[in-house]
Amino acid sequence: MTLLFFGLIFLGLAGVYFSFIGFPLFMLLMLLLTGLIWLVDYLFFEKKREKSTTEPTTVEYAKSFFPVILLVFVIRSFIAEPFKIPSGSMNPTLLAGDYILVNKFTYGLRVPVLNSVFFDLSEPKHGDVMVFHFPPNPKIDYIKRVIGLPGDRIQYQDKQLTINGQTIVMTALEVAGYEMQGEGIIKSRQLEEELPEMKHNVLLHNMPNRYIVGSLGDRFLNGETVVVPDGHYYVMGDNRDNSSDSRVWGFVPERNLVGKAFLIWFNFDDFSRIGDSIH
Repeated sequence: MTLLFFGLIFLGLAGVYFSFIGFPLFMLLMLLLTGLIWLVDYLFFEKKREKSTTEPTTVEYAKSFFPVILLVFVIRSFIAEPFKIPSGSMNPTLLAGDYILVNKFTYGLRVPVLNSVFFDLSEPKHGDVMVFHFPPNPKIDYIKRVIGLPGDRIQYQDKQLTINGQTIVMTALEVAGYEMQGEGIIKSRQLEEELPEMKHNVLLHNMPNRYIVGSLGDRFLNGETVVVPDGHYYVMGDNRDNSSDSRVWGFVPERNLVGKAFLIWFNFDDFSRIGDSIH
């Protein structure tokens, strides 16, 4: 039991330390290593040892770690994975400091590490809050809302969203304030946005949007209509004027999808958010 406890601690610390290779890959390597040690001992050494002989420490640790790693690996790869929200780009839906769970099978079961779908279940829908590997750097995970599906025609001018020629209805709710790191309390307008398949709240600021020349955001400012390519998704943060999203770095390829966020399971600063569903 003690080894099991220390095994969980080790996995947590080692996962952070070896994050440069990716936690899923680290978990897979650990699973293979501990499983191989256990198997080799069982096949070649266990029967030769006298019953009174203590198992080698390496074998003892491998036997203790293997079931823990296997359980964590299966859950994180195919069922649900925890994430922490690091910024306010998804305000007011998600706050910095929220710990969330992401459904890993909503968009199909994927081969661990490779992230390719081997059993298709469903595809993202308008309004889904989606976690994905950041296109410019897939080692980083991002969370945004799905606004455009493959083939959709998107416009975004004067903070107004248009999808396939339909102006998305926005209803003013209230003046909201939130704390932005290094900036103090930021005032903004909170509105309800009615996407084709759901309603959700967004924040808008009284500030002009500026983008890199040639980016999707820059094309929007020039009055262009952008068509979402096949196999890609257009995403935006709910905190529209404080979000690095598809307007800045482009579309999200299908191969980068991780899963759909569905639950806030903890927040150290606001216990009332625990158990809130994400929509």
